[in-house]
Amino acid sequence: EVPHLNISAGTRRRYDVLVNRLRLYGKLTAWDDLTVENIYKWDAWLHQLPAPQSNGDIQAGRVKYIKDSAVYNYHRTLGAMLSRAVKFGIIEHNPYERLRGEFRRGMSENTEYLSEEEIAAIESIHPMEGTQMAMARDLFLFQVYTGLAYSDAEAFDIADYKKVNGKWVNVGNRIKTGVPYVSQLMPQVVEILERYGMQTPKVNNVQYNASLKVIQQALGIKTRLHSHLGRHTFGTRMQALGAKLENVQRMMGHRDIRMTQRYAKVLAESVRDDFAMVEEKLKVNKTLTKVNGGGKSL
Repeated sequence: EVPHLNISAGTRRRYDVLVNRLRLYGKLTAWDDLTVENIYKWDAWLHQLPAPQSNGDIQAGRVKYIKDSAVYNYHRTLGAMLSRAVKFGIIEHNPYERLRGEFRRGMSENTEYLSEEEIAAIESIHPMEGTQMAMARDLFLFQVYTGLAYSDAEAFDIADYKKVNGKWVNVGNRIKTGVPYVSQLMPQVVEILERYGMQTPKVNNVQYNASLKVIQQALGIKTRLHSHLGRHTFGTRMQALGAKLENVQRMMGHRDIRMTQRYAKVLAESVRDDFAMVEEKLKVNKTLTKVNGGGKSL
C-alpha cells in the first residue's frame, strides 16, 4: 500500500505509475524485498524495458529501450516513497540512502525550443477569454517567460513573491525536486496573471497538451507544443540573450549545471547550422559567378 497522505495529485499519479511497474516486475512485492541488492536488480530490469517503437523501428527490426532519464525518475519516485515509509514507521531505513549518486539522470541530446518568431506568433493569437484555449495559451506563455515547470506553475502563489525595486521576486523550491530557484516576474507575466486575479490559469495537463496541439497546428509550428517546451524555450532564450549560465541554472532550479548546459549546446549547434547554411550559399554563389564568366579583370 502506498502512503498517500498529504500528497499532490501529480505525486499520486507518479506513485501509481511506479506501483504498476513494480507489479509488472513482480520481485519487489513486500517492504522487506527493498534491499540495496534488489534495487540494483530492479535497475537492470528497468533498462531492458522497451520504449514505444516507431513504424520505422519495427520495419528495420530495431528495439529501443526507455531512456536513462525515465529509469532515474523511477528510482527517484521509489526513493521518495520509501522516505515517506520511514517517516510513517513502516520501515526503519531507506536503502537509497546507501545508493546516493549511483543512479543518474541521462542528459537529453534533443532539447527543443521555440524561435522568437514562433513565440511572437503564439502571442499574436487571442482566443475567446475564459476558454480552455485561451488559458492554455496564457499558461504556456507564463512558462516561456518564467521557466517554471508545469507542476510549479500549477502551485504558483503570488503571496510567495515580494516586491524588490518594483519587481515581483521569489526564492522558492521546485515541487518535483525541492531544488531552490530564483524567479522574477517579467511585465509579460504580470499581464497574464492580472487577467486571472494574480493567479495562473488552471488547466489540467491532458487538456493543456491537447489545446497546445491545436494551437501548434493552427499556427503551422513544426515543433510539437507540450507543457515542458515553454521551460526549454526559457532556458535556451535566456542564454541566447546573454544571461550567465550559472544564473540560468538558478532561475530554473537545476540541481546539476550540466542540465543547464544542454541549452548552451543547442545554441552552439544552431550556430553551426547557420555557418553550414552560409557556407553552402557561398559555394552556390561562387559556382554561378564562374558560369556567368567570372569576376572583373584588373
